Amino acid sequence: MNKKQIYTPFSSKNQLKGCPMQHNKYWASRIPGGPKEECGIFGVFGHPEAAKLTYFGLYALQHRGQESAGIVAFDKDNVNEYKAMGLVPDIFNERILSELKGSIAVGHVRYSTTGSSVLQNAQPFCVRHSGCTIAVAHNGNLVNALSLRNELERHGSIFQTTMDSEVIVHLLAKSARQGLKQAITTVMEQVQGAYSIVMGTEGMLIGFRDPLGFRPLCIGKLNGSYILASETCALDLVQADYVRQVEPGEVVMIDDNGLHSFQAVESKRRANCIFEFIYFARPDSDIFGKNVYMFRKRLGAALTKEVTVDADFAMPFPDSGNYAAVGYAQAANIPLELAVIRNHYVGRTFIQPSQTMRDFGVRIKLNPVKEMIHGKRVILIEDSIIRGTTSRTRIKTIRDAGAKEITMLVSCPPTRFPCYYGIDFSSKGELIAAKHTVEEIREFLELDGLHYLSIESMIEAAGGDGNRFCMACFNGDYPTKVQDYAGKYQMEA
Repeated sequence: MNKKQIYTPFSSKNQLKGCPMQHNKYWASRIPGGPKEECGIFGVFGHPEAAKLTYFGLYALQHRGQESAGIVAFDKDNVNEYKAMGLVPDIFNERILSELKGSIAVGHVRYSTTGSSVLQNAQPFCVRHSGCTIAVAHNGNLVNALSLRNELERHGSIFQTTMDSEVIVHLLAKSARQGLKQAITTVMEQVQGAYSIVMGTEGMLIGFRDPLGFRPLCIGKLNGSYILASETCALDLVQADYVRQVEPGEVVMIDDNGLHSFQAVESKRRANCIFEFIYFARPDSDIFGKNVYMFRKRLGAALTKEVTVDADFAMPFPDSGNYAAVGYAQAANIPLELAVIRNHYVGRTFIQPSQTMRDFGVRIKLNPVKEMIHGKRVILIEDSIIRGTTSRTRIKTIRDAGAKEITMLVSCPPTRFPCYYGIDFSSKGELIAAKHTVEEIREFLELDGLHYLSIESMIEAAGGDGNRFCMACFNGDYPTKVQDYAGKYQMEA
């Protein structure tokens, strides 16, 4: 077997050229300061251009991670991989994709939740063990990774990265003699926390989810080939048909004989991350059996049942509050205005502004329409407030544009507790609502009014079944033990 590894760190000097695609506009609209989720995963089985399909799948999932990306392709006994720091269209071009030959491919886009951002931690994580190559792409965060890592090291395991994904690979290797099916089951019985995983080997594509179902993972079909993806928007881009989601605790194994599945681990409850609906997932995706766009509209409409505000119009900050704002305006029978304009062509800049150019990070992306805002009573619709600093800057731009009154309505409850399952607010100190009352937050943001959606209304908008969601960031009710987070050390996702 020939294993071709190509590692090209991203920098302004060695940026790869030749990709005709523009930056994904959806990810570019995500304003700095909002929550970030660590990755998106995509896999293909049985397609002659598996790597190219994976490229487009990752392009659709770019909003889930903008730090690094990678693709591993299996061409019979040959394994080809390419990983680099940066965005999907900056990393890959026609020449590189043509070298990633094979009918099986696994891809990953990443944003690290903790620790440094280094190429060493880019995924898919690829290893060779007992004559078999395994490529693992992981979305989520294990809450007992440190304990498992310490135990594995005591028994001689040597780790190459700080990723909890590597813990999964070591556990698989340890159980390899049981056969792949039983080895995966053994791993799922040991690890705790959030994990949706796409794994490739010679001749097989595998997907599995944790028994609580924290993160989404779906199955698609394109002619005779199979696809696994974090969100259905990735299936849409490659024109694949949606088949179903991978169920919590289920393992799907795809080979030349088709798709086979089994329930590896049972669970008495579900813990779908409700923040996937509120913020992370693309609005054109279906996840956990529900459409994201319609869910966000219901959250916005639910605000009208809790608070009445006299105002001239409602408006979102694009793009995070767009769909809740549509739902609110329709339910409240109030005009909806897009009174902040987003620059669609913002990428990275290596030229730093002068000190006199305040709030550059927000202003380069968003600019208010002063003629629309001046002298008006404005309702701002936001999907969340995490640290508050970015919201304060955004609100100041509306105040400077001459708004008479500004009321902010937030389409989720106050985020008061850390997330240990793959969101980048992993300590209470980062969360403004953990330390301050709503009134204190209103004063800090310099608002005339502030209202958060209640947990009860959020559950009602979700269909009334609160038991199927993880809402720990709102209520502190963690679905698993979080023993490895009692101290200061945290594993990287």
